[in-house]
Amino acid sequence: MANDWKDRLGVVFSTNPDYEYENDKEEEMETLAANQQELRVSLDRKKRKGKSVTLITGFIGTEEDSKALGKTLKTKCGVGGTAKDGEILIQGDFRKKVIEILKGLGYKVKQAGGK
Repeated sequence: MANDWKDRLGVVFSTNPDYEYENDKEEEMETLAANQQELRVSLDRKKRKGKSVTLITGFIGTEEDSKALGKTLKTKCGVGGTAKDGEILIQGDFRKKVIEILKGLGYKVKQAGGK
């Protein structure tokens, strides 16, 4: 076990030699295969100063795999974006292109709300 003091901030020192620190880190779930994922693609303008973003939700898997999928989409669309908290944001309205790319990668895709 790594002795990372940052993980134990706020922990009171124990004199018990058998004491083990407990980590509250959540275990990430394994990434489902592309054909088992059901992604929703929508257009979102909330809290973005009127700018639209293509929002991909429903991804089940690790943060690294989510970021990798986000990077693939950003590269193929030629724009910026981000992937965090199980959502992938692509700057601009690229719903049709994102749906085509995701279907090409084997994902089940539905177009959600948004005009």
